[in-house]
Amino acid sequence: MGALLRTLAEGSTTLLRQEVRLARLEFASLFRSIGTGTAYTAIGGVLAVLGTFAVFTGIILLAGDQWLRDHYWIAAMIVTAITGGVAYWLAKRGMALLSPRKLAPNQTVATLKEDKEWLKRQLTSGARSS
Repeated sequence: MGALLRTLAEGSTTLLRQEVRLARLEFASLFRSIGTGTAYTAIGGVLAVLGTFAVFTGIILLAGDQWLRDHYWIAAMIVTAITGGVAYWLAKRGMALLSPRKLAPNQTVATLKEDKEWLKRQLTSGARSS
């Protein structure tokens, strides 16, 4: 019985160390995802503000003058719609990377459940053999 308990304790210790190592790896990946998602969201916001004011002003003036017969407001609406679509896509992508589904340490939770079942089996088989 003593050897069985000693083996169980050693196995549990090794298992716990491996679980901690796995959790560290998963959290490192999680923090990378948070950083990437935040960056995408910030880039989308900056593009929406600065792009509308600086770069697309020239496009509005060109389109209004050359193709729309001095209807600059139509050119402004078209450029705003395109800019808004790109900004929406970037923000949506960033938010998807920050979703709770992406942030959960799924692999660690699954292996902890497996470990719990293994420990139960070990304890019940030890109780039967006494």
